[in-house]
Amino acid sequence: MKKIAILGSTGSIGTQTVDILPSIEAEVVALTTNRRIGLLEEQARALHPKMVCAFDENAAKELRVKLADTDIEVLTGMDGLIACASESGADIVVTAVVGMVGLLPTLAAIDAGKDIALANKETLVCAGDIVMRRARECGAEIVPVDSEHSAIFQCLTGREGELHKILLTGSGGPFRGWTREQTRDVTPEMAVRHPNWSMGAKISVDSATMMNKGLEFIEAMHLFGVTPDDIQVLIHPESVVHSMVELLDGTVIAQLGVPDMGLPIQYALTYPERKPSRSDRLDFTAYPGGLHFYAPDLEALPCLALAMQCARTGGTAPTVMNAANEVAVHLFLDHKIGYHSIYESVAAAVDAITPAAA
Repeated sequence: MKKIAILGSTGSIGTQTVDILPSIEAEVVALTTNRRIGLLEEQARALHPKMVCAFDENAAKELRVKLADTDIEVLTGMDGLIACASESGADIVVTAVVGMVGLLPTLAAIDAGKDIALANKETLVCAGDIVMRRARECGAEIVPVDSEHSAIFQCLTGREGELHKILLTGSGGPFRGWTREQTRDVTPEMAVRHPNWSMGAKISVDSATMMNKGLEFIEAMHLFGVTPDDIQVLIHPESVVHSMVELLDGTVIAQLGVPDMGLPIQYALTYPERKPSRSDRLDFTAYPGGLHFYAPDLEALPCLALAMQCARTGGTAPTVMNAANEVAVHLFLDHKIGYHSIYESVAAAVDAITPAAA
């Protein structure tokens, strides 16, 4: 039975991870949240972990009162996240926190010899060279949870040295086909309504601007040891082909499935085995119009273009871009800046620095 720590258990990926636990043989040893302590209390009482962490200190104080009748240890802050990530009983750590806050706990888990089910792409965007090097040194396996990277991982398993190109797919988000001018008055409420996926607010906005695909572009470089020239982004509205790889001889291998994050989450937790899933099965007859693929319009999607540029620049350029994007998206969600200001703010931050070596 695998023992699992879930960082960010009350978020979109975290709750879906909890949902698939009945389908696999697993025991949860640690859970974390930022401040959603009501849900964390429910999870803790159902799963009986050894420890939990509320990153927010005031939330942790309240959680200690709520769990006072249990023997569950309640931690807080970055030290609490790191303790949960490196908990001695865990075999695998699901890193499902949002943003750069996931970097130090991920490194701590790797140093402690844990395998990583990676759902926190910002960790590799900000410090991919460091994280991947540390994983090799410690013998830690990093299995991606993002549907696209899970697809690439599955397509490449057993094919070392055969890769020619990664074909990274994306739905295009809720504004696919819109011009830059048409998106000028987009509101947060519009941006979080993704047509295919149910996700948290921040990643939904990133998907709308296609910054998310840019972050995944950089993540793929680190995960699979490739250059920007080895990755091609394709808009795929149906979200059935989760990504593809082109091999040296021209063969293309794809991983297909319904748009359900339960599938890559479960595979990351059971790898290298596969177990029956409660997810729906793919019905090819449900797509009588076929499956479609388009090149992205980089003029209409400047966040994607900027991320690809930062990937080529390297060094600290992706780190600065990611940090600026986190701030800009939160300001947008709080109705403090407009939709176009997300790109403008991030581009200004990138232009203001001279990238140093990562």
